[in-house]
Amino acid sequence: MVKNFKANIWKIYLFNMLRNMMFVSPVLIPFFTDWGGLSFFQIMILQSWFLFCFFILEIPTGTVADFLGRKHSLLLASVINIAGALVYGSTPNFFIFMLGEFLWGLSMSLYSGATEAFVYDSLKEINETEKSKKIMGRMQSFNLVGIMLGAIFGSLIAVIFDLRATMLLVSIPTGLAFFLGLTFKEPPLQENSESMSYFTILKKGVRYLHEHKILKILAIDMIILASVSYWMIWLWQPMLKEANVEIFYYGFINVALLIIEIAIMNSYESLEKIFRSKKRLVFLTSIITGIGFIIGGLTTFLPFVLLAIFLAGGFGLARRPLLISYMNKYIPSEKRATVISTATMFEKMVCAIFNPFVGLLVDWSLSYTLIIIGIVAVVFSFISKVEENHLID
Repeated sequence: MVKNFKANIWKIYLFNMLRNMMFVSPVLIPFFTDWGGLSFFQIMILQSWFLFCFFILEIPTGTVADFLGRKHSLLLASVINIAGALVYGSTPNFFIFMLGEFLWGLSMSLYSGATEAFVYDSLKEINETEKSKKIMGRMQSFNLVGIMLGAIFGSLIAVIFDLRATMLLVSIPTGLAFFLGLTFKEPPLQENSESMSYFTILKKGVRYLHEHKILKILAIDMIILASVSYWMIWLWQPMLKEANVEIFYYGFINVALLIIEIAIMNSYESLEKIFRSKKRLVFLTSIITGIGFIIGGLTTFLPFVLLAIFLAGGFGLARRPLLISYMNKYIPSEKRATVISTATMFEKMVCAIFNPFVGLLVDWSLSYTLIIIGIVAVVFSFISKVEENHLID
């Protein structure tokens, strides 16, 4: 029995790697503009629509994971993800794309929360929860490996076949993830959630996050910095354009950024020893993210632009699993998926609300936008209420 739960860990690594092999990602803008015939404004509308869908579906799907089981949530997510790719690649039409984004929003919300809860509860069954920080970081690393493989193969698919094929063929690795997910061993909940109604589980999960002071502090810290870091995903390419970097090199820089994220996420324990404090690590990852944005806004000199991207993106985007690890210590098993989904929901809500404002700022000045975002991160680093005794292993 214990062996089966141990196998869950390496299986979820491979599962996440496969489901993140999005072949369309390295040619996403050409897919939308050349094959889809969309303007950049329409692309941003689709992104806002995706975040809105993710936001409204996050709590119900997290509750599904608590009610029906994490395994079934992950399997359902894979099926819907395949459907989204096939719909997206069916015909170049804005409203068809909106349907595809809805399906992807539903799929991602089913993955969210359920994945971390599945891993943590598997670790509880083998009495190895003290390894959760390392395991969560490694799991996210496999996510990034999948993204890198998707970028490499996606470019080849676009050249050998066409842009549409990069979207349609996403169904292959996601399908393999589904079949792997069938072999998962579902960890038992700590209490009988099936005896409670759907809405009772939902109500208790949301209330727990609201009323738990330490958990709320950790969640706010994660939400604010994850939202700030999100903008580097959209701004690093305009930064390279301002530095007169040819688009051919964008993919190599993207892979370098992902490698840096992987290195940071697998070095949490070492970094804690170097900084001699968990709180100091949380603080420094926050302020380094802000400094990276500010550097990016002050210069178009390529070496410093790359430094800005790697600092803000590397530390900022690698930070979420660290905070999730600390949050998990305060969440009982039967509420874990719902509570994590609640925090993620608020994170996406912040991004969705500020998406148009950041877009307007970028149209006005990319440099000032980067500086403003960086200042927000730096200021929050100093006012965050996270304390050393909140961060337990």
